[in-house]
Amino acid sequence: MNGAAVFLDRDGTIIRDTHYVANPADVQLLPEAASAVRRLNESGLPVIVITNQSGIARGIFGEQDYEAVRGRIDDLLLGYGAHIDATYMCPHHPDITGDCECRKPGTLLYRQAAEDFGLDFARSWYVGDKLRDLFPSRELGGRGILVPTEETPRESFAEARRDFEVARSLDAAVRRIVESVG
Repeated sequence: MNGAAVFLDRDGTIIRDTHYVANPADVQLLPEAASAVRRLNESGLPVIVITNQSGIARGIFGEQDYEAVRGRIDDLLLGYGAHIDATYMCPHHPDITGDCECRKPGTLLYRQAAEDFGLDFARSWYVGDKLRDLFPSRELGGRGILVPTEETPRESFAEARRDFEVARSLDAAVRRIVESVG
């Protein structure tokens, strides 16, 4: 493993978190998300999305719905000259399907991505709107950046400032990442 990557959360980080988005027509890129992803693409860093999708376990939507939404995100980003290199998804919820290793903050999906892409965790970045998006960096190595939204729990800020970094937007986080690897 020798390459760095940027692990991004999906809902609340790249797209507006509307809770259990199942309809591609409901997908809205967050402001500056496409340009931030494009900047990562231009820097040569793989963009890997790791996402919890408990709506599948809850029966709110199916895997075909999830794939249609994922395709819509890809299409929207492509319209801005940006792309996601790979997406890894956990369809579970512990109250319904039991515990699993793939649900964030579990690290199974990160390990799978590292194997698929030959990634070095210590050189990688973990970016999301919840602490669970950053926690894998504690076990695997690398650096986490919290990009808070109105739904980020207030108590998360102190821990994020102590153990990770905080950026006001995905664009600001990406600028910091690109400058540090530049």
